[in-house]
Amino acid sequence: MLNRFKLAPLAVALSISFPAIADEAKTIDTVQVTANRSELALEKALASVTVISRADIERSQVTDVADLLSQQAGLDVVRSGSTGGNVSIFTRGSNSNHTLVLINGVRINTATQGNYDFSNLPLAMIERVEIVRGPRAALWGSDAIGGVINIFTREKNTFAEFRAGSYGRAEVDVGFGYGDEKNNVGAVLGYGSAEGFSATSFNPDNDGFRNSHLLLNGKLAIGSHSLSAFVMAIDAFSEFDQGETDRKSRQAGVVLTGKITDDWHHSVSVSHSYDKLETPVYESVFGNRRLAFDWINTIDANEHNRINVGVNWSEEHGYSDDYGLLTIDETRRNTGLFATWRGEFVRNTFELSARRDNNSQFGGKTTGQAAWGFDINDDMRLRASWGEGFRAPNFNELYYPGFFFFGDFYYKGNPDLQPESSRSAELGFTFDIDGRQTIELSGYHTSVDDLIAFEGPLASAVNIKHARLKGVELEYRYQGESFLLSANAGWQDARDLDNDSKLLRRADRKLNIKADFEINEQWDWGLDFQAASARPDFGYPAPGYGRLDARLGFRFAKAWRLEARLENLGDNDYELIPGYNTPGRSGLISLRWNGKN
Repeated sequence: MLNRFKLAPLAVALSISFPAIADEAKTIDTVQVTANRSELALEKALASVTVISRADIERSQVTDVADLLSQQAGLDVVRSGSTGGNVSIFTRGSNSNHTLVLINGVRINTATQGNYDFSNLPLAMIERVEIVRGPRAALWGSDAIGGVINIFTREKNTFAEFRAGSYGRAEVDVGFGYGDEKNNVGAVLGYGSAEGFSATSFNPDNDGFRNSHLLLNGKLAIGSHSLSAFVMAIDAFSEFDQGETDRKSRQAGVVLTGKITDDWHHSVSVSHSYDKLETPVYESVFGNRRLAFDWINTIDANEHNRINVGVNWSEEHGYSDDYGLLTIDETRRNTGLFATWRGEFVRNTFELSARRDNNSQFGGKTTGQAAWGFDINDDMRLRASWGEGFRAPNFNELYYPGFFFFGDFYYKGNPDLQPESSRSAELGFTFDIDGRQTIELSGYHTSVDDLIAFEGPLASAVNIKHARLKGVELEYRYQGESFLLSANAGWQDARDLDNDSKLLRRADRKLNIKADFEINEQWDWGLDFQAASARPDFGYPAPGYGRLDARLGFRFAKAWRLEARLENLGDNDYELIPGYNTPGRSGLISLRWNGKN
């Protein structure tokens, strides 16, 4: 693999100032919205939820979303080669298209391939990330078998940052904002590029990338309501050994939210998502559009009971063009109705959810979910849940005509495919030891039926597979005055029951450790350690690996901060996907400036 160290000259970055560790004490009632589709304190959620704040992102000094997510419990992240290469995420051992991905609540899984490639999403545009592990179909519908990742963009931030590092990497981002919490406008724009390194060892050339991006957002108070809107555009270019890929991604949403009465809160949203992927060397084009409407109502019946009722309508269109032939040109519509009841009595909390989806392609699907929590005392909590999930076949699986080879078509789609379905149970325990230390333990078991596979003499799409996903996750966090330690470990068995074999690209064991040290008001430093066991793959397995990274920060003025990050300090050779290179010892230097927000 690669075995080199190239650190670019000092660069300057300007962004949100890094908060002192002492200011990062445990936040009371951190609010999340993804697990319940309404605001709820994180510690009250009856699911495995992780919230990554902007401060967490800044502290990590990671270079992209894939690196950020790879440090989280329950996620296996693989990348094919250099920055800009395709990124796949497996949540709790499920397939890469079993995770629903949202940006500001807008669904962005593509209709043709069914997943979302995180490789081109800039971190500079992200305010926070919410990760819900476990099925959420009863609230969100299709795709949420393994979990949901909801990414929220930044608002009215005035900042700028510039980074430079190994493999010719150079990036700049600036943000502008004006207004207060009720009325504001903001924008983020940036550009990044790198020479990269060779994606594989078969064709030793540098595979680089370019990325330009823009985010616009605004908020307007209208009586008791608030009207907000955002537009995000990303143009990305990435090279691989055989050629290059161009991707255009556009998302937009408008949300009206407010109170109808003191106990009735609602939000109405309209969103649009567009994605186009072109690979000239294969004369291939894949395009996707989705228009969606949501109306969510939250009713507080009394102090101890809350009801959520919502309706969702969407229309998605997907097309593909191979060698000048329009191979897919399909449209489908989906209407979903859901309701959730959350109640509390004595030390108990419960949730009951149900959803009905009617789809113009596969018909109707009903899913349910139930959860229970028990406060053993003020510091310990037990929770249990059961839920269903499903995934509608994507357009490639349904309609792709296949590859013509030796007089026949291989990898053909099948319009008679049925949705994949799952049933999952989870047991969790949380212990707040002394206000500074928190331990969370979760165990889960998921059965997936009607898995879609390409099999038979012509490798055509069929519903035949059955899988079992089971595992345990352990998370720990310690918050001191000048020291922060967080760690997570996972043990999982993701298995194809039809042939009793392990599912590909999922490690049985994974460990992440992060330590942050504050030396004084100006200086701080940190270490990141990541390890994973061997993962099965096509041909031969990817061996296990361990990697150590180091971080250093220097605040030399109130709004200015200089940072340096060294990755893979041991210059270890390892693979995430067999045959694809990973970076050797490498570095990144940043200078951040924080304006008035």
